[in-house]
Amino acid sequence: MLSFILRRLGSGLLLLVVISALAYLLLSLPGTDVGRHVLGPAVPQQAVDAHNAALGLDRPVAVRYLDWLTSALQGDLGRSWYTSEDVSRALANRLPVTVSLMVGVTLVTAVVSFVLGVWAGVRRGAVDRAVQTVSVLGYALPGFLVTLVLVLVFAVRLGWFPAVGYTPLSQSPSGWLATVTLPILSLSVAGIAGVSQQVRSSVIEVMGRDYVRTLRSRGLPASRVVFRHVLRSAATPGLTVLGMQFVGLLGGAVIVEQIFGLPGIGAMTVQYTTRGDIPVIMGVVMVTVIGVILTNLLVDVLVGWLNPKARVS
Repeated sequence: MLSFILRRLGSGLLLLVVISALAYLLLSLPGTDVGRHVLGPAVPQQAVDAHNAALGLDRPVAVRYLDWLTSALQGDLGRSWYTSEDVSRALANRLPVTVSLMVGVTLVTAVVSFVLGVWAGVRRGAVDRAVQTVSVLGYALPGFLVTLVLVLVFAVRLGWFPAVGYTPLSQSPSGWLATVTLPILSLSVAGIAGVSQQVRSSVIEVMGRDYVRTLRSRGLPASRVVFRHVLRSAATPGLTVLGMQFVGLLGGAVIVEQIFGLPGIGAMTVQYTTRGDIPVIMGVVMVTVIGVILTNLLVDVLVGWLNPKARVS
């Protein structure tokens, strides 16, 4: 298992370097005069050129990238070109908000999806049809419509949760839970629809295998057969889909954070990308890629633990 993890970490590190180089190259394409954007249209061109030189923009892109990579490896992601804010500190302030959403969505999606998928796969019949209908509805409903309905019902009409704003967990656990509940539910609907269907299909397939029929014919309790033997084999596809959905959550988090007024990485990405603030954008890219690598590693380890053949492949 240790060599398995080391191989995944090595490929993840290579992926991190490749993506950072591509991102820096794309962000450095000609077309944006950073100095002019920062200083304004009334400032003479000489001052603009001097500001660009002070930022190092008069040097080749490859040299700038290597300087940035060297600093990043030492923990220094630089400062915002527009606000002079330390990028590492800005990310540290906003990361807990987005992590709260992503971890919360993943936990809710995992628990609800596996309960629904196992229930539908084992019981079949009316339960199976009901779960499939709910899953199709979850896929079909647009995310913004789900968010709108949740806000109107639970925030405006019932007043159970705030419609906008964020309370840090360290300040008030109950306030934090209240501010992240609706965003988590909003992001979880589509994920539950996809993962539960995958789990359901896997459970049905495993339930039809010979060794499961043999265990059931020996009179073992159904709950023991399902949770000790069937779920172990059927969980692998569901975990893989769950990991892929976690990776794609950042895109949904951008919209949800804007709607609910959450000061997370998603809102930060929109704000600084429109300005072309490369140090901040690169910081967001690095955090995102590291999150993807760690998530894939966790999924691979879980899948490898459940199915030793996966470690070999």
